[in-house]
Amino acid sequence: MAEWFSNLGSGTLDILKWFLVLMLLVGGFLGTFIPIIPGAVFIVLAAVAHYFLFGMEESRFSVWSFIPMGLLLILSVVVDYVSGALGAKYYGATKWGAIGAIVGGIAGIFFPFPGLIVGPLVGAFAGELIFARREWQAATKSTWGTVVGGLTGMAFKLVIAIAMIAWYVADVFFVN
Repeated sequence: MAEWFSNLGSGTLDILKWFLVLMLLVGGFLGTFIPIIPGAVFIVLAAVAHYFLFGMEESRFSVWSFIPMGLLLILSVVVDYVSGALGAKYYGATKWGAIGAIVGGIAGIFFPFPGLIVGPLVGAFAGELIFARREWQAATKSTWGTVVGGLTGMAFKLVIAIAMIAWYVADVFFVN
C-alpha cells in the first residue's frame, strides 16, 4: 500500500489531501442542516486532518487554533441539545413533551431522513397528549415550540459553522 502512495507523486497526493479536507468541510457545513451529520465535528476533523496530513509545521494551521475550534464545537453541541427544549418550554411544554421529543428523536434515527425531523415532533406531541394529559391545542402549541426552537438552534449552528470554517481558512491562508 505504501508503494502505491509513493508512486502517486507529491502533486497528486496533495490533491487527495485537499479533497479529503474539503469534503470534511463541506460535510460539516451541510451537517448544520442535516440532523444525522455532526457538522461541527466534521469541521474540526477537517482541521485535524489538514494539520496532520500536511505536516504539523508545514500545514500553516496553528496548534493554538484548536482551542477556539474546540470551544465552538462545544458551543454547537450545547446549542443543538438546548434549542429545541428551550423553544418547547417557551411555548409551554411540560417535561413529558420534552421526554417525548427525546424518545421520538431516538426512534427517528432508525427511519430514513424524515424520521429525524418528524420523530421529535411526534414524540413531543404524544408526550403532551398521553402523559401530560393536555388538550390537543396545548400539545400542538408546545410541539410548535419544538419546531421554532429547533430552527433557531439550526440558525445558531449555521453561524457557528461559518465561524469555524472562517477561522480555519484565515489561519491556514492568511495568518500563518
